[in-house]
Amino acid sequence: MGTQSVRAIQSKKDRKDFIQHLLNDIEAFEKMVSDDLFEKDIQRIGAEQEICLVKKDFTPSYNAMSILENIDDNHFTPELGLFNLEVNLDPHELKETCFSDLENELTGFINKASKEADKVENNKIILTGILPTLRTKDLDFKYITPFKRYKTLNNVLKKIRGDEFKLYIQGVDELKLRHKSILFEACNTSFQVHLQINVANAIDMYNWSQAIGGPILSVMTNSPMLLGKELWSETRIALFKQSIDLRNKSHLLRGQKPRVSFGNDWVKNSIVELFINDIVAYAPIVTSDFEENALEQLSNGIMPEMKALNLHSGTLYKWNRLCYGVHKNIAHVRIENRYIPSGPSIKDEIANALFWVGVMQGMPDNYKNIWEQMSFSEAKGNFINAARTGIDCHLVWCGKEVSAVKFAKNTLLPLAREGLRKSKVNQSDIDYYLGIIESRIKTRQTGSKWMIRNKRKLSEFFSSYQVNVLITKKIHEYQKENIPVHEWTDLDEFPEDIKDSKNKAYKIMSSELFVVHENDLVALAKKMMEWKNIHHVPVINNDNKIVGIIDYTDISKLDFTKNKHKDIIAKQLINKEFTCINPETSLEQMNKLITKNNITSLAVVLEKELIGLVTKTDILNANTRK
Repeated sequence: MGTQSVRAIQSKKDRKDFIQHLLNDIEAFEKMVSDDLFEKDIQRIGAEQEICLVKKDFTPSYNAMSILENIDDNHFTPELGLFNLEVNLDPHELKETCFSDLENELTGFINKASKEADKVENNKIILTGILPTLRTKDLDFKYITPFKRYKTLNNVLKKIRGDEFKLYIQGVDELKLRHKSILFEACNTSFQVHLQINVANAIDMYNWSQAIGGPILSVMTNSPMLLGKELWSETRIALFKQSIDLRNKSHLLRGQKPRVSFGNDWVKNSIVELFINDIVAYAPIVTSDFEENALEQLSNGIMPEMKALNLHSGTLYKWNRLCYGVHKNIAHVRIENRYIPSGPSIKDEIANALFWVGVMQGMPDNYKNIWEQMSFSEAKGNFINAARTGIDCHLVWCGKEVSAVKFAKNTLLPLAREGLRKSKVNQSDIDYYLGIIESRIKTRQTGSKWMIRNKRKLSEFFSSYQVNVLITKKIHEYQKENIPVHEWTDLDEFPEDIKDSKNKAYKIMSSELFVVHENDLVALAKKMMEWKNIHHVPVINNDNKIVGIIDYTDISKLDFTKNKHKDIIAKQLINKEFTCINPETSLEQMNKLITKNNITSLAVVLEKELIGLVTKTDILNANTRK
């Protein structure tokens, strides 16, 4: 999807032409593999840095296009959301000081972006897997980057799916939402690392990248929250899969595969299988204008760009993705690691990249033909388990259970050291960056662990909104100093300019709602209020829609002592004239509504769904702290 000239496949001719180019590309690729026409005896690494943009109050900024224009550097490109940008780093030959060089290059780019962002309304750059201050309102379609390729992809995916996208993630908290566009995918920001490989051992190298995915991910998670909810240690894994899932109920019944996946089996015969399986399993959804014929170019000694094959692969999202490229008529293949999250610091990211590359390069000979050693289900299970529980997880490796910490320390780190030495990486780089991984393992402090510990601690004193702001602000401070996460201390002191302002409904509402059904006994509502020390209970119908609110004042007028009102049900007592507000309703507006309508509560509704309740007491308390 890197090209901006994509369009939806709308006619039989579109489909026919695209498939013909796709078949030409795969035939050309197969011939290139059999004739050994790829670059060898050299390896390069590369990376793509996705970043978040925030305002001076650390909430998402939509100024990507203005900041991009100010930066004026073709290393920077837009991303799906207007609150994101991407930096494409130059390739480095895998040797000597390539990783410290990569850190210096990335630091320079981030400093440049930060300087230009500051000129646009004091915006700032944040490196984090999922920005803690993101809210549902930030994911409105109007905040999608206004490029044709993004709108085309959104429209095509919506048309295929046939209904709204649904999001359901369960961790410590539970997040259940419906969304109308693919913009939820923009919540994910990663540090994508590329490793060029030799086609001669591509099968074993790709399988090895799959096998180590879970163990590697477990020690570098950095995305524990989404929309204020505490979910997976690396929530990006669940979010990305669901945010662009095309399958509706009928598709699921037919066993259609998701376009975001870890994979389904080992590659056993040829690396071409990966592309062939994608063509077989996934229908093309977009096309473009193709001038080349890959087979004709190949016969003329020109290495084809394989635009149709790359475009089709660009609509599929594998956590380890095989990529084809050509530069100066020299073709190569590389593995793209897409699961490493952005942040917590640049040093952490480079350490993560070096760790992964080192383990890749250190693949033991006995793990060739890996299907003889372990099942694919083990590798896939480890990946999901690592995403759920991070560094605290337990893995299954070749049938034996082992903790992620012990496996990283005793198996992966030695493999990484050996692989990096074999690749002639400077010992100083090896010691420095693997030292960061070792310290992270020793302290058991990943970005996810630090965020969750501080979220729980701060939640005793601040609103959910303010907790997210404080965490994001501290992340920014540590990142400016480029301090690796194992050295981060908890938030104990708070700057005077940070005030727990209660000026919006979403900041003061109660989101932990206790509801009764309209046919439930009022006696149940009364007991719930007494048990939970609350004075308002929303009433819902069979469709889980709010139909009214019961006030404790009304219940207190009933006499339950002599069973006089024992048979009264909720819908007989509810106030149907309740007032709905949206999460962004101001404190001033809430004050006016409460006074004007002479009511004691306001229902907070988003897209026709009840998400919270603001009571008169909440508003009075907010007024005193304003």
